[in-house]
Amino acid sequence: MSIDVNNESGTEVDEQAILDIARYALARMRIHPLSELSVIVVDSEAMEQLHIQWMDLPGPTDVMSFPMDELRPPSKDGGEPPQGLLGDIVLCPEVAARQGTEAPTRHTMDEELQLLTVHGVLHLLGYDHEEPDEKAEMFGLQAAIVDGWREEKGMTGPSPAPTVS
Repeated sequence: MSIDVNNESGTEVDEQAILDIARYALARMRIHPLSELSVIVVDSEAMEQLHIQWMDLPGPTDVMSFPMDELRPPSKDGGEPPQGLLGDIVLCPEVAARQGTEAPTRHTMDEELQLLTVHGVLHLLGYDHEEPDEKAEMFGLQAAIVDGWREEKGMTGPSPAPTVS
């Protein structure tokens, strides 16, 4: 799996954890091991520009996903997953820090960025949360991936509750 993490935000973030959880999420979703992903960490001004340009919404947001080859997890009956370019995930640590402190289960900016990375991966794989059933499926899968990764890393305590809308 080729995953690039590029921090352009000026904020110190745990890039290794972002890389690790992205790799874990893609493996868990059975994405071809030669697929490629880019994660870019930007400041709130850059995120706001992207949010306006692509979503026509004001203000910075926490995470945005830009799919490329529209890869999907392979079906349950097996089959070889296709390889390709997953796309880009853009994260904003300033928004993540605020969301972490406002969440019911307060957590750090890095924990929120880990959650948002998984959220972005799922969006790249075609998951959405517009409808209640879609939201339940996506957030359930997101929690399972974050919990599995945290358990594998020997982390204790409750996982961050989803704060993405």
